[in-house]
Amino acid sequence: MSKIRTQLMLCGGTGCSATSPAVREVFEKELERQGLSEEVQIVETGCNGFCTLGPVMLVQPEGIFYQKIKPKDVPEIVEEHLLKGRPVEKLFYVEPASEETIPTMNEIPFFSHQMLRVMRNKGLIDPEVIDDYIARDGYFGAAKALQEMTPGQIIEEMKISGLRGRGGAGFPTGLKWEFASKSPGDIKYVLCNADEGDPGAFMDRSILEADPHAVLEGMIIAARAINSHKGYIYARTEYPLAIRRLTIAIQQAREYGLLGEDILGTGFDFDIEIYEGAGAFVCGEETALMRSIEGKRGMPRPRPPFPAQKGLWEKPTILNNVETLANVPQIILNGGEWYSGVGTETSKGTKVFALSGDVNNIGLVEVPMGISLRTIVFDIGGGIPNKKEFKAVQLGGPSGGCVPEQHLDIPVDYEEIAKVGAIMGSGGMIVMDENTCMVDMARFFMDFIQDESCGKCTPCREGTRRLLEILNRICEGKGKPGDIEDLEELSSVIKESALCGLGQTGPNPVLSTLRYFRDEYEAHIYEKRCPAKRCVALLKFEIDPDLCSKCGACFRHCPAEAITWKKKDVAVIQKDKCIKCMTCFEKCKFGAIF
Repeated sequence: MSKIRTQLMLCGGTGCSATSPAVREVFEKELERQGLSEEVQIVETGCNGFCTLGPVMLVQPEGIFYQKIKPKDVPEIVEEHLLKGRPVEKLFYVEPASEETIPTMNEIPFFSHQMLRVMRNKGLIDPEVIDDYIARDGYFGAAKALQEMTPGQIIEEMKISGLRGRGGAGFPTGLKWEFASKSPGDIKYVLCNADEGDPGAFMDRSILEADPHAVLEGMIIAARAINSHKGYIYARTEYPLAIRRLTIAIQQAREYGLLGEDILGTGFDFDIEIYEGAGAFVCGEETALMRSIEGKRGMPRPRPPFPAQKGLWEKPTILNNVETLANVPQIILNGGEWYSGVGTETSKGTKVFALSGDVNNIGLVEVPMGISLRTIVFDIGGGIPNKKEFKAVQLGGPSGGCVPEQHLDIPVDYEEIAKVGAIMGSGGMIVMDENTCMVDMARFFMDFIQDESCGKCTPCREGTRRLLEILNRICEGKGKPGDIEDLEELSSVIKESALCGLGQTGPNPVLSTLRYFRDEYEAHIYEKRCPAKRCVALLKFEIDPDLCSKCGACFRHCPAEAITWKKKDVAVIQKDKCIKCMTCFEKCKFGAIF
């Protein structure tokens, strides 16, 4: 009989992997030294979500939450908490607004405003132990689908749920499955898109690292719905931990009779293979992904025919992303009406976002559809660091748009987000403060889009290149009258004529920043000035003699030796030597440099 009375759920996701192995090693040694090895179990979980505080640890069954644990903290935790029953308060979460310490996870605002469905197991199970997943109703949905439901009933339940694809397009999942189910043919395929390529996005990676069996179970149910016997998970090769845990999960599922032949004695056969992608952003597009699996160059093809009729190797195929498939088991187990009870009229359930950028609480959040962006950024995200002002939030990755402060109260909903010039996308959410140059931000994303364009269609290949050229010129202080109009016209042509979603949504960062921050473009072009002081070519540094304290801080820190100064004298910037690195501006405590 097990003697374990306490479990230490230590985050072992990619974000914490730099420190958590060392923490675990010290824990093992300390528990052995104190004679607690048989009573206390260390469990390496997937991503807990609160990445800013990592590595984090949850002590079960008490629910005590520790943050920013270092190896040197371990002896005190073992001695005080595990031996004497006195939790170590200095490692508790501290609420910035009140400086109050919060010992348990569910009381922390970052967690308390969330609704966990896709991520219900994060930080609570060992992702490499199938029994942990089964203990939390894992594979019960698959058993129900295979033993109690017909393919038609599975599809109907998915349609009732209102689940829409979480990869970006938002197409109804049940409808996609129905199309594939009705397509003739004995060979059909189920694909999982784990080729997450948006800058700042790590939703799918974290789900795979924390709960890989949820995705496998979703694929089994999808296979039953369309009568498929083969599945592929297309994962980025840059996700080694996710791939390793997926590989372990697949092997365990086979050993338990949950994959392979005659699953659960139902006579249904289905198996899954991992295919590693080389990191091409365009392979996130469904037809390009399929070409890549076939061993061809990952390039999109015209549609129709759609993959549900002719997909992988010209056979009927359904493709869903990681988050979509992780929703499926709970929908089948609890019912479509249960799932549709959360969300808005057109956007049901929850959505996982990777919250990053200029925000205090960087991490992974899962919220009900319909919640406001303001709640995500300020209540869950903790607002903007260093008392700076919020400027915009980028939604939808490089193909998304920037949402300014006046629209922070719109609900997170596919249609509502589109109305303000952004897209839901796969869930990347990058917050920007007052020091962000929106022209430079558009240039950054356009540089990414242009670099990742497969080059197959002219509008995307040449159009994005031309957009980037104009944006580069504006940021370099060489903008000219007519550039704004050229950006708008060119963006419109690309959106209407590009072959795939990459090109069709590529101009969104340009159009959204022009829509809400046109004045910044005009300042760059007509005044040769960057209001955010970020475009180096447009910066001119001066020292105000009336404000200069003559302390010499700027002189001492200038890496280019471009500042002359003598004791009790006002410093002077030599323009010909200045490399515009901003060091003097940042080091001056008196606001004398402008």
